[in-house]
Amino acid sequence: MSSEPQVPRRDVLDYLLCLSACAAAGTVAYPVVKFVFPPKEAEKAASGTAIAARVSEVPPGTAKVFPLGTKPGILIHTQTGEWRAFTAVCTHLSCTVRFRPDSQSLWCPCHDGCFDLRGRNVSGPPPRPLPEHQVSVSGDEVHVQLETIA
Repeated sequence: MSSEPQVPRRDVLDYLLCLSACAAAGTVAYPVVKFVFPPKEAEKAASGTAIAARVSEVPPGTAKVFPLGTKPGILIHTQTGEWRAFTAVCTHLSCTVRFRPDSQSLWCPCHDGCFDLRGRNVSGPPPRPLPEHQVSVSGDEVHVQLETIA
């Protein structure tokens, strides 16, 4: 006979059941905690400006999608040299809009919505224009205000 104490099979099963219940509770609790207590970076990014691009990255007649706070933004360098920035979220069903160099317009691929380079909806189902943001160029950096232009 061995002198080592044996762990009953029932204790092992109880331990595994407790472990799986804790894992399930953690899976549910983690997103709730992240929602209630957002990270500090999100609060910091909610005010001020975002660096959208370097001037050399966006030649005239092109555009670039960039992070604008918690949403995507789109920076456009028009063929006339003007800088424009919009929230890149379609006002119809929140798809990300894209720049079409052939027609010099913004296009939503989800339902074929189209916006001009001033953000106005010109065709398709989008009910409102895209929110516009103020752009400033400082040296080689293009900065975009996070707050929209009223």
